Amino acid sequence: MNVDLNSKIPNNVGLADDRKLQKALEAWQPNFIEWWMDMGPDGFQTDEIFLRTAVSVEPSGWAHFEHVKMPDYRWGIFLTPAEQDRMIGFGDHIGDKAWDKVPGDWRTELRRIIVTQGDTEPASVEQQRQLGKSAPSLYDLRNLFQVNVEEGRHLWAMVYLLHKYFGRDGREEAEDLLVRRSGHVDNPRILGAFNEPISDWLSFYCFTMFTDRDGKYQLGALAESGFTPLASSCQFMLTEEAHHMFVGETGIRRIVQRTVELMKEAPDGDVSTAGGIPLELVQRYVNRWFSVSMDLFGGEDSSNAATYFAGGLKGRFREGSDKKITDHVALEGHYGAFAPGPDGTPVSKEIQLRRAMNLVLRDGYEVDCMRGVNTWNRILKKAGVDFEFTLPHYRFHRTQGLWTSCNYDPQGNPVDDATWEKRKDEWLPSEADEAYIASLMQPCYEPGKIAGWIAPPKHGINHQGFDFEYVKFDADDPYVRAR
Repeated sequence: MNVDLNSKIPNNVGLADDRKLQKALEAWQPNFIEWWMDMGPDGFQTDEIFLRTAVSVEPSGWAHFEHVKMPDYRWGIFLTPAEQDRMIGFGDHIGDKAWDKVPGDWRTELRRIIVTQGDTEPASVEQQRQLGKSAPSLYDLRNLFQVNVEEGRHLWAMVYLLHKYFGRDGREEAEDLLVRRSGHVDNPRILGAFNEPISDWLSFYCFTMFTDRDGKYQLGALAESGFTPLASSCQFMLTEEAHHMFVGETGIRRIVQRTVELMKEAPDGDVSTAGGIPLELVQRYVNRWFSVSMDLFGGEDSSNAATYFAGGLKGRFREGSDKKITDHVALEGHYGAFAPGPDGTPVSKEIQLRRAMNLVLRDGYEVDCMRGVNTWNRILKKAGVDFEFTLPHYRFHRTQGLWTSCNYDPQGNPVDDATWEKRKDEWLPSEADEAYIASLMQPCYEPGKIAGWIAPPKHGINHQGFDFEYVKFDADDPYVRAR
């Protein structure tokens, strides 16, 4: 697939050979830019950011870095080249030739999958719109904007599929992706986690650690799809998603490192007196964002999940490459789980494997999250700090699936309403917690400097030092002058 970088819309899908599609996407492009200017990073659109831009779909294609203004970023459409004579690898159509066009029987389901995935991309940009105004360093400010522009490119990937393969319905869906707004009362984003406010950097790091990791697993499952254009789009998006998770995991790691340092200096180890973030407070944010992200996997016992798997639309994570997966039809197997009994007490339950595909995906996600949490705990252990981060139980603080009818504590034990009201501020961020974190969110824009509540990174971007000018501010911007 040759990459056309000189086109108005950079792409490797031969857009110049399909004039009707090209005109439709070029008509959508100004609406996207208008949305970006209205709902993208507020106050930084004329600044030059040290951004990574894809110039090819090869691994070396990610080696291109330059200072660029975000509205001038070369958003484009990139598909990983599909293997020749690709076959569907799971479900009822296993062994059939993969689809290059939308099969009529699955048109509605595929469109729903693409729209739901596409809706998450602009949503996260909207959620993070104000964060630049409180960035702890230029390094972090640059990373925020890198995440934002890549979410914008992910939106382009889904909009391309809607325009090319779903006709008028697809074009209307693409327009609606720019109309919905994160957290809007009347016209919110489709999935709950993408309507949650992200007003501070601890929330941002938790979002990129946990919610973007959900994106990794959803994209990984869709990369197995029998619909080759969707699979190829998601495979390329996974490369970008890895950076988002890196930002989150290392961001929290740096907070933990700084807190450990301040514990040695602060009276009685109370880091809040020294402008640090207490470990218990970080844990409450972890509880919140992990549980919110768990909801994104949907119901544990799901007819939709069974339908998507049976139809070859969405497989398991690494369905074709994970040697542990030997049954790619999943007609006879069951998956062991639990369900709430009459009083909320868990009782064992066997779910037909196809119906449990959301749960299979979610369980893999939980293991992956714990790997990141363990890196934070190693910092504490090395420092001799008697504290250990944990992930809350999957039953805790749920609004989707089997566990919504009863309250559970972080260990997964059922609690009554009175106990929940009394103790929820021990388990989730309280108003006082959020007010304290907000008080720390003061910007630090000087190269080589960093806010006092977080440690600097071990390495810079693209072999640059921490003191590199990752953002070059426009001196004529009135917001910049105010800074």
